[in-house]
Amino acid sequence: MAARNFRRYRDQPPLADMNVVPLVDVMLVLLVIFIVTAPLLTHAVKIDLPKASSRVNITKPEHIALGIRVNGELFWNGEQLALDALAQRFAQEAAKQPQPEIHIHADRLVVYEKVSQVMAAAAKAGLVRIGFVSEPAN
Repeated sequence: MAARNFRRYRDQPPLADMNVVPLVDVMLVLLVIFIVTAPLLTHAVKIDLPKASSRVNITKPEHIALGIRVNGELFWNGEQLALDALAQRFAQEAAKQPQPEIHIHADRLVVYEKVSQVMAAAAKAGLVRIGFVSEPAN
């Protein structure tokens, strides 16, 4: 009798389909587990935080335009100044917070000794932000 049943299915090709029922069962169980545990992972304490401005507060330090002419004359923001009074002015500016920037406007033919004297007086007073201003070449 068993041989008869075997002969009946001999003419049919074997089934090549995969059984996906266990796979679907596992996926549904995992889905239920994630649905149950997801709210537990996002547990947070509600706190009323203070509000603050997110703008950056940028304070630009003032700058001092220090002009040096060919004949050695010094100009502090357009006002003529003697080399002896320069050290006192630098000391006053070094005490400020934030320290101002020194922009040196020197004539093209100024002797470098004059420029170095000004830079030395600024460094001696404690000013560290010193820059040279020039005009671009045409």
